[in-house]
Amino acid sequence: MRKSISRFFVRLAKLFGEEEVQEVILPKPEQQQEIEQELTHKTGKIEAPPPIIEEKKQTKKDKEKARRKKPIEGDVVTTDLRDIRDMMEIMESPYLSISKNRRTPMHYERKTSDGIVKIKVSCHPPYYIASIYDWDIMIFIESKMQEIMNSKSDIPPRTLIVPRYELLEAIHKHNGKKEEKDIKSSLTRLQTTLIETNVRNEDGKYDAGFGWLDSWGYTDRKDIKEFRITISQWMYDGICQKGSLLKVRPEYFKITSGIKKFLYRTARKHVGNQNKSWDFLIETLYEKSGSEREFKKFKHDLKKSVSDNDIPAYFMKWIEKDGKTYVRFTNKEKEIAKMISDDKKTRKIQ
Repeated sequence: MRKSISRFFVRLAKLFGEEEVQEVILPKPEQQQEIEQELTHKTGKIEAPPPIIEEKKQTKKDKEKARRKKPIEGDVVTTDLRDIRDMMEIMESPYLSISKNRRTPMHYERKTSDGIVKIKVSCHPPYYIASIYDWDIMIFIESKMQEIMNSKSDIPPRTLIVPRYELLEAIHKHNGKKEEKDIKSSLTRLQTTLIETNVRNEDGKYDAGFGWLDSWGYTDRKDIKEFRITISQWMYDGICQKGSLLKVRPEYFKITSGIKKFLYRTARKHVGNQNKSWDFLIETLYEKSGSEREFKKFKHDLKKSVSDNDIPAYFMKWIEKDGKTYVRFTNKEKEIAKMISDDKKTRKIQ
């Protein structure tokens, strides 16, 4: 009987157009008797007692919304990576050593419509210059920050706390003590490498000097194993600039050759998802790689890598014409689609 009356009040509320219908709870029998006696004493007649209104319970969606908050400095970031991202500026020029044990400074200059772009990369002995292998960690951080921006919760913090297992898993490393030691060494090189450049020099009056990281730390307790990483302001500004990051194939982390990592990044930056191919003089690739090897040896390594033709997403071809040597990059999916289309046309003609 009480349930029927309760449903009646709910229907009545709907008829009056209430936006949110609250659950109506009738008093228990003993409460009902007390209310009736009080009303009888005051008015001399029994009136229907007022219903007891219970606040609407939080739904699962409401609870999820309440848990969501803006990220702050030092937040523990544990969301799954959906997209791997890297900064186009770093793909374009030689900021990273393609060998693991380099101390010789890197110098690079390129003429542009705005003037001459200058880049110098050096290290603090006894440390080495941050390599293209160390950069896997920065790609992970960039991807995390892009994910925060995509969630539209807020601009990302400059300091992130990342569980050890998640970082190692993302860059395709085993979760062990050796890998932990390797990560610490990479973070040290990323912090101690010094970059001096006039990139982002719009008015000819801007020069910058920085390391890739401002600081890093590691907590190793029984219940917590996590890295605290603070990137430099220069890196942070670049990441937060709209359209500055490109998607990278997850298979990139599986590439073990420094020169092949460089070739993939070059193809991704210049070819992307285009239908057309892109030809590079091997001399240009030598300059862009920042390699400290003699050109003759670099050419030998480059030809071997092109012959392997096994970088993700792109075909590579060694081309010699008019006394010059080029490497041609082509998007695999586009090229295969074109080959299938051409084959169908040939069959129709036959």
